[in-house]
Amino acid sequence: MNASAASLVVIDLADIVDQTLPSVVEVFTETKQVSGWYGEYVTEGAGSGVILTADGYIVTNRHVIDGASTVKVRLNSGQTYAAQLAGSDIKTDLAVLKIDAAGLTPAELADSSQARAGDFVIAVGNPLGELGGTVTEGIISAKDREITIDGQTMTLLQTSAAVNPGNSGGGLFNLDGELVGVVNAKSSGSDIEGLAFAVPANTVREITQELIQHGYVTGRPQLGISAAQLTRPGAAAYFDQPGIYVISSAADNGLKSGDRIIDIDGTPIAGTADITAVLDRHSVGDQVKITVFRSGREAVVTVRLTEQKSV
Repeated sequence: MNASAASLVVIDLADIVDQTLPSVVEVFTETKQVSGWYGEYVTEGAGSGVILTADGYIVTNRHVIDGASTVKVRLNSGQTYAAQLAGSDIKTDLAVLKIDAAGLTPAELADSSQARAGDFVIAVGNPLGELGGTVTEGIISAKDREITIDGQTMTLLQTSAAVNPGNSGGGLFNLDGELVGVVNAKSSGSDIEGLAFAVPANTVREITQELIQHGYVTGRPQLGISAAQLTRPGAAAYFDQPGIYVISSAADNGLKSGDRIIDIDGTPIAGTADITAVLDRHSVGDQVKITVFRSGREAVVTVRLTEQKSV
């Protein structure tokens, strides 16, 4: 590349930064905690977000705001607003915030299906929770990466752009200044660099529209239980071996607290990701047969799937 071509790249990149910076915000959270030693106390967190609409809808990651008692958003201009949660989705790790503002600069969402490995991108966010407006560059390293995070399997873009804690919820933009993805994960380790992931813009578009309109993603089936994954035998007698245990359930679905789920429709269940994979093949109203271990023996329970409305 000759000197004039290199200069052109620098100028174009600066123009893209000028175009995208007003659309990226800093997100700050406070979460109340209770300790036997210290009583009630507050922990602070930080992340990033991307403006979706001129009237104040903002997308971020669910894990950035999960459990927060208060959320504040700081614009690139320095203005700070209190934010309300419009809705969130654990399956895609997306959440939508709403601030009382007007005349904001929303990001233009790309058609992420057209993105290619090797496309140049920039990441804009708030690394370390204190460096808002930071820009890093890289490429799309791969498309359609299936990554499992906290039991949820997601199809993500992989990028080599440098991201750090605090970048979560920030924007990944292409050379046209369009949002191609929302940064949500980084593989970490002493020998790992340049390995980060983002929720594709097409997923962001679909999910955020649902969250804005309904507060949750409609049509998602659920068993109607809360469950925990035990990785080693527990102290309670019914925690006889590692597995997925029902903690609580809807009164009419036939499952009971302490049930260990063995399989669903014949698919062995070893973790929460296995339950998610089975539910992805079904719709609200479908019936599934669940084999559980209960009171020293196996039992089969038929459960009708209901719609998941919680965030």
